[in-house]
Amino acid sequence: MTKTEDSATTSANGSELDHKIVETFPGCVVRKDLVGAIKGNAPVPSYVLEYLIGKYAATADAVSIEGGMDSVRRILAENYVHREEANLIQSRIRERGRYSIIDRVQVALNEKYDRYEAAFSNLGISEVVVDSATVKKNPKLLVSGVWCMCTLGYAYSGDPHEVPWRLQKLAPVQMSHDDRENYLAMRARFTTDEWIDLLMQSIGFDPELFGTRAKLLHLVRMVPFVERNYNLVELGPKGTGKSHIYSEFSPHGMLISGGEVTAAKLFVNNASGRIGLVGYWDTVAFDEFAGKAKRADKALVDIMKNYMANKSFSRGVETLQGEASMVFVGNTSHNVPYMLKNSDLFEELPRQYHDAAFLDRIHYYVPGWEFEQIRGEMFTRGYGFVVDYLAEMLHNLRDVDYGGAYERYFALSPTLSTRDKDGIRKTFSGLMELVHPTGKATPEEMETLLRCAIEGRKRVKDQLCRIDPTMAEVDFSYTRVGSGEQVPVHTLEETEYPELYWRGRPGKADSETESAEPKSEETKTREPGDAGPVSSGASAAAPARQSRLSRLELLALQAKPGRREYKEGQIGAGYDKLFGPWLVGAKRIEVCDPYVRKPYQVRNLAEFLETVLRSSDRSEEIQVHLITDQERGNGPVTEQQLDDLKTVQTNYGRYGIILTYEFKDNIHDRFIKTDTGWIIDLGKGLDIYQRFDTSWFSPLLRMPQIRPVSKDFTVNYSRTDQ
Repeated sequence: MTKTEDSATTSANGSELDHKIVETFPGCVVRKDLVGAIKGNAPVPSYVLEYLIGKYAATADAVSIEGGMDSVRRILAENYVHREEANLIQSRIRERGRYSIIDRVQVALNEKYDRYEAAFSNLGISEVVVDSATVKKNPKLLVSGVWCMCTLGYAYSGDPHEVPWRLQKLAPVQMSHDDRENYLAMRARFTTDEWIDLLMQSIGFDPELFGTRAKLLHLVRMVPFVERNYNLVELGPKGTGKSHIYSEFSPHGMLISGGEVTAAKLFVNNASGRIGLVGYWDTVAFDEFAGKAKRADKALVDIMKNYMANKSFSRGVETLQGEASMVFVGNTSHNVPYMLKNSDLFEELPRQYHDAAFLDRIHYYVPGWEFEQIRGEMFTRGYGFVVDYLAEMLHNLRDVDYGGAYERYFALSPTLSTRDKDGIRKTFSGLMELVHPTGKATPEEMETLLRCAIEGRKRVKDQLCRIDPTMAEVDFSYTRVGSGEQVPVHTLEETEYPELYWRGRPGKADSETESAEPKSEETKTREPGDAGPVSSGASAAAPARQSRLSRLELLALQAKPGRREYKEGQIGAGYDKLFGPWLVGAKRIEVCDPYVRKPYQVRNLAEFLETVLRSSDRSEEIQVHLITDQERGNGPVTEQQLDDLKTVQTNYGRYGIILTYEFKDNIHDRFIKTDTGWIIDLGKGLDIYQRFDTSWFSPLLRMPQIRPVSKDFTVNYSRTDQ
């Protein structure tokens, strides 16, 4: 199948699902890419925009979509109230007698006058009388407020005690009622895979680009919205969307900076008696929570421990209850093998939170390093739920508990502690509410969710056993009812790095499990066109000794002072052979090459970093500093160079290759220096190859050793200590 045919097939499949979505949930879905196209600088929440687009452009017809988008733009331009224009809009209402606006409306009962009164957030007016029928029809007005399209009139009576504003009409532009019955009924029209894809599109991603595991991990991020008192941690590299879902997905979620919270703000203000954030939000997420240098108030940590364990909190006055889930997201500074070798997967947390008693309250550790950096092509053009609609459905499903649904078919290991079981049950329940909201699922479907739930809690517990050696290890396995065979569950990093994962615990690592460390084929076979060893090469080590050496040790034996010469058109000049042996053991590498400017030259740098990766221990970090010249041009070319270097920096940083770079004018030298004492003089720099076919189907793309070189060049190898 050609690439064009494959794209057409994917598009057709996507359209089939989109048509099904639009037909099943009319007015409740929206094409996700339209929101960014229409939002512009308007500070209106995304869920309000999606509601409007879902109302006016929820169709698969292109002409109807464009007409609907024009309607939404017009409504926003004419009716959305910007805070800085509040006085102008108030004047417009007075002068015209009536005017339509979009604003957030909160209603409260004034028992003194026995009437409902509304406050308008952006317009800055309050005490506007609302009739009882409007409140009964839209009860959410009394809870957290609703964004509405309102028609306001102005009639001044001369009575200073009477508000002149008159609410003549109110139409919510958010969900203002419970549609759960229809939501559950319509779930039956979708297969499990289709429903998961619908949820993925609802949070903005193209499900075609994600595997089953990746989709499940994205859904775990949503569990705090559907499960009460759920405690989740996600640590990983920058740019993977860790905090996005907690800021844009739901009006029931609050995202705050980890350094901006106090006990009074989060729980209760003793001076005023006012309940904090946990009393008003379904989910409270702490952004930028990681950072070893950060300090936290010990009193806050103690209150948080009690709340996370018992759903209650006290600041010395009375004990109060809360239902908010707690989410902690932050960036990691090192890759997974480095953390496993030198510390633990919680290493980036502030000292006060790097505490076994606090971490034992965590129900799930989301492995943030498994998420890809967010790229433009990952976003969907398909249809998904209006986020406000889905957020309301999940909010209403918090009353449901499917935590024990798996017990008909599976039994957890009896060695698990109560907290281990609670974490597994709550995650399983949340995933069931997301994927199977009616509670109906096959044993196979439940098993997939159960394994995901067990793995997340296992990741927490295994790291706790590192932090606190007195904590007893347990068996994270389960049995199928009717079978006595235990089914073990492993974390992915445990499978990939068993020796590091079970560091210091004899007998735990499977000696037969291969490490995921990249291997270089050049240690086994000669490259095509290999001109032979370095001219001053030495004899190979004895076979008996070689059998006791690691791959990297064997590779390092090939590094000798000497010289290599290549002729134009010759093949065999792969970077692994040219540089690999001399990079083994290096922690700091300096590369000087004035021609890392154009995209294909930056690609050469990326291929060099691949060689660094293959020539290093994955549990170590390698600092690579590039000195090059800046591309000359009228801006775009230079920006392209910077963008390309930043992309390489980001992509390799997650694997422990820390790239830095600087620009110098008029440099001519081309060399590589390592902190192990090697100097490699590059006659032609990294740009040694003839132009070649870069299509996916060309072996030249992934096999540098068969590319012909463009000109004669020489490479010299020497040591600073000789």
